[in-house]
Amino acid sequence: MDHIAEDVRLDNYLRLQFPSRSENESLARVAVASFVAALDPTMEELTELKTAVSEAVTNAIIHGYQEGDGEVTVECALFEHTVRVVIEDHGVGIPDIEMAKQPMYTSRPELERSGMGMTIMETFVDSLEIVSEVGEGTRVTLVKTFRTAPDVM
Repeated sequence: MDHIAEDVRLDNYLRLQFPSRSENESLARVAVASFVAALDPTMEELTELKTAVSEAVTNAIIHGYQEGDGEVTVECALFEHTVRVVIEDHGVGIPDIEMAKQPMYTSRPELERSGMGMTIMETFVDSLEIVSEVGEGTRVTLVKTFRTAPDVM
């Protein structure tokens, strides 16, 4: 996998690529939820992960590609009781990540966005990493460990 550390023994992985259309957000959310089903997460754990993925994919679609269509890539990897989800776009990038992480901040107020996406992601996962370069795109990495998961395979 492109963005998964090679020193980690993966139990399973998935790569999904789709056009940056708003209707594909639900596809990404459902695909990730189905993928982690092997870990037997609680409903709360699953809802939190789906919400974080939904926010990251929505940000890629709405903020990454403001001037037209592009592609969004979602990569997932399972290892032990943990899932790592990487959402990547090759859009406009984020000029100031720290500002973008502030609650209520939005770069698209004309769309009546709440500005809570990154706050929600941080709340629902164990680790959030955002790497972005203006004009090149953004990569969001979400890591969540399922505390109730049985041994995988």
